[in-house]
Amino acid sequence: MSDPATESNDAQSSSEEVKKPQIEPIRMPTVEEIRGQDIWNNCAVRSVVSGVMGGGLGLFMGMFLGALDNPIMQEEMTTRQQIVYQAKQMGRRSWSSCKTFAVMGFVFSAAECTVEKVRAKHDITNTAVAGCVTGGALSARGGPKAACMGCAGFATFSVLIEKFLDRYH
Repeated sequence: MSDPATESNDAQSSSEEVKKPQIEPIRMPTVEEIRGQDIWNNCAVRSVVSGVMGGGLGLFMGMFLGALDNPIMQEEMTTRQQIVYQAKQMGRRSWSSCKTFAVMGFVFSAAECTVEKVRAKHDITNTAVAGCVTGGALSARGGPKAACMGCAGFATFSVLIEKFLDRYH
């Protein structure tokens, strides 16, 4: 016969074994994964990719917003003239937005990556500095006051977006 105390100890030890989480082995990254990370950590690559993606976004936004432009003399224009006008407006707006968003993506990404590498930290300060640099660079043609306002506005917008996305804990 078995002892009831021994059976209860066996039952407790088996329930403890069940409660223990399974430990999964650590998977080492492959050579291809390491190379991909090294390429993406290059500020030049990251900036160019962000510029190209920003240009693509600007192109589509310009097409959409250009299609919403109504001609002033709409009642006096034929359908063909309206279509031609809309196509030209879409083309102008698309190209303009494409250039603006490409520069914005390139400058912001380059500034953020550079600040991150120099500071050796990944936090919201990098975003604020990159936003300031980008806003100041985009509005520099308007003079120093416009550059300061662009810096403050874009930095604030960048920080709010980061807070909303909750990238940094």
